[in-house]
Amino acid sequence: MGFWNKKIECMDRQAIEQVQLENLQATLNRVYKNVRHYRKLFREVDFMPEDLKCVEDIKKLPFTTRRDLSLNYPYDMFAVPLREVVRLHMAAVNFDEPIVVGFTRNDIKSWGELIARNLTAVDVTKDDVVQIALTFGIITGPFGVQVGAEQIGASVIPMSSRKFEDQVKIMRDFRTSVLVSTPTVALGLARMLEEMDIDPNKLALKHAILGSEPWSEATRTDIETSMHITATDTYGLTELFGPGVAWECPAKNGLHIAEDHFLPEIVNPVTLETLAPGLEGELVLTSISKEAFPLIRFRTGDLTSIDYAPCPCGRTHSRIARIFQKCDDVVVIKGTSIAPEQIARLISKIIGSQPVFQLVIEERDKSDQLVVLLEISDSTFFDEMKKQNILLERLHREISEFLGWEVLVKLVEPGTFDSSRKVVDRRRLR
Repeated sequence: MGFWNKKIECMDRQAIEQVQLENLQATLNRVYKNVRHYRKLFREVDFMPEDLKCVEDIKKLPFTTRRDLSLNYPYDMFAVPLREVVRLHMAAVNFDEPIVVGFTRNDIKSWGELIARNLTAVDVTKDDVVQIALTFGIITGPFGVQVGAEQIGASVIPMSSRKFEDQVKIMRDFRTSVLVSTPTVALGLARMLEEMDIDPNKLALKHAILGSEPWSEATRTDIETSMHITATDTYGLTELFGPGVAWECPAKNGLHIAEDHFLPEIVNPVTLETLAPGLEGELVLTSISKEAFPLIRFRTGDLTSIDYAPCPCGRTHSRIARIFQKCDDVVVIKGTSIAPEQIARLISKIIGSQPVFQLVIEERDKSDQLVVLLEISDSTFFDEMKKQNILLERLHREISEFLGWEVLVKLVEPGTFDSSRKVVDRRRLR
């Protein structure tokens, strides 16, 4: 079990809080000077950056939401001139309410440092071959992993989302030792190994780092048993950096937050009051090292708890419990964040009226399945079965194309489901 930056990763609590205070003061000064949104908020609560005397004073400031970010699209949340931004990404491919994030050269360097810590924690070294089976695109996902792996000196295979057979062939021929993917992809690769009659013991693969969607301990067991590897969780948000915000060490007793880059809080998602360590609530994060796109008290929508006790691995930074639920309507499936409003807009464009629908997530053959239940109405009912089938096929095709993977669409009688519940998650994640 190694350390990439042992001096930082094993600081005592007093040293951590001093680093946080210094970084937070610098961040608040930067956003007050350069971001109109934050300057306005600070003035509304009569708070100036120099009023921050201790880390706890951050609680005097309002929260930041994804709605704030989309309202300031594209560049109004940037804290540096655009000429200093070397990378642009989107938080999700949602062009109805887009969120653009930026990175300076120093931000990219910090991102590489975060991923290097994550990889080194599970003993990835310059002798490893890292296969990245995440989709390369406008979202941040795999880019930070590549930067961090290359910073360590490991060999990188940017496979993206090629079909499983191709992934397995490359894994075998290139002697991949570390897989970075979603749990869904890892399960698919395990099935493909069986179909191709390849003995996992004859591969060089030893570890999988999995994230971008919730996954259960049962799924971990399936992946580790079928592929003869160890698998650890990783957590990230494009709005903050992407992967690298928090990660599991081999102790697997929570995900370490890089507290020199992020200030974590746990709040009651309804009352917004701060919760004590060990109590589950919404994770709120403040980025205290980001130059281009720093966020103050960002509400992640993710439910977890925090533990400040040192880990058996020797790391002293706090740990969050694995995340299985969200406190908003956003659902994460197959590495994609989906808001019910996105599906509603898509359906309404097709049927010409406001739909009554529900998103149901189920487990089928060790894979997540999204079912869209749509109530039959004047807009969706036809006397001719042929017309009904044409509509159903169009709904299936366009929703599937929008998400990038297959969904199941069902027309149901009115009253079949509770229309006030837009999302029903039936996955057994805990």
